[in-house]
Amino acid sequence: MNIAGSFDEKLAALRLRHAALLNKENAIDPLFYNGVYERYVDPVVTAAHVPLEWQFDLNPDTNPHLMARMEMNAALNPGAIFWKGKYVLCVRCEGVDRKSFFALAESDTGVDGFRFQERPLQVPETDRPDVNLYDMRFVAHEDGYVYGIFCTERPHPEANGDVSAAEAQCGVIRSKDLESWERLPDLKSPSSQQRNAVLHPEFVDGRYAIYTRPQDGFVDAGSGGGIGLGFAEDMANPVIKDEVIIDRRAYHTVNELKNGQGPAPLKTPRGWLHLCHGVRNTAAGMRYVLYLLVTDLNDPTKVIAKPGGYFLAPQFEERVGDVSNVAFTNGWIDREDGRVFIYYASSDTRCHVATSTVERLLDYAFNTPPDGLSTRKCVAQRNDLITRNQQYLASVAKKTPVVAAAE
Repeated sequence: MNIAGSFDEKLAALRLRHAALLNKENAIDPLFYNGVYERYVDPVVTAAHVPLEWQFDLNPDTNPHLMARMEMNAALNPGAIFWKGKYVLCVRCEGVDRKSFFALAESDTGVDGFRFQERPLQVPETDRPDVNLYDMRFVAHEDGYVYGIFCTERPHPEANGDVSAAEAQCGVIRSKDLESWERLPDLKSPSSQQRNAVLHPEFVDGRYAIYTRPQDGFVDAGSGGGIGLGFAEDMANPVIKDEVIIDRRAYHTVNELKNGQGPAPLKTPRGWLHLCHGVRNTAAGMRYVLYLLVTDLNDPTKVIAKPGGYFLAPQFEERVGDVSNVAFTNGWIDREDGRVFIYYASSDTRCHVATSTVERLLDYAFNTPPDGLSTRKCVAQRNDLITRNQQYLASVAKKTPVVAAAE
């Protein structure tokens, strides 16, 4: 679309283009199939979905050239919740100034039609002002609150003039209406850096259970062993004294370098279903993918199923963006009818959805072989699959009647 002409003509063209994007229907990608989930042709939220009023000064007296005064760079890593009949995403919006902020976008379908609320969230501060906030997890806890668990980033207190030295901690807000939010103290844990924490949706032995990702540095996991689980007595002053690692990093796997809980786990008849991210290093940099595991309903520290390899990885144009070769998730929604909407971001740039069901995800989790951890064992697993297929097809052939050729 050509954006030219007078101020009013350019603004009208921008509004027309924006409305067309918001009203565009999304469709299942006909070229993708794995039986586990459906991918969709279009992203569900991008920087272009952000309201024009958030970017442009619409007064011709102060902005005669209709310039984007506060341009958007990305819309990514959405938390998710089903609220009052709407699919609600808490999107990490990032301006060209690299500052991220949270904004709620709502949809009737969960796969298209997302529209932002009038204004971004104004997150209250603690006595240590935040510099950057990102990656919100929404968790409807059985205590009656909806918690927002996110990362707060500040300069490292021992930076000694190094302006790139940063400290990441877990920030906490809560609400009962998704409109007014109470800021709670940051989570305190044994780890010096805590940028990936997630609240379990139910009490465990009367305490709040919190998934963590202990790491030594702002980026590097260091001695951090994987996905941890700790317990706090009270979210009004969340303190974890000990963390137990429930899913360890392992050499030459999709979670070799780092791994962390994505959204809060879903409760199913067979266990707690977890969607996680795993990171490995490559010659092209860090590659982020998603994987599944299941923990015991009565003991969330006990992993009872973990398929080998990744569940979802960036593909085609998803591999290109601000931070390329990344799939990341911190939001999914399960409905009463068993459908699951999986929201993920690609390359720190845009938000996507994949859809599945609890039944299919559990089938995948329990019946996909675990990682063999070596080429020899993985080949043995594949040969076993080939043998079973040959045996099955041979048995089917024996049962199929031979039809005589027509004379």
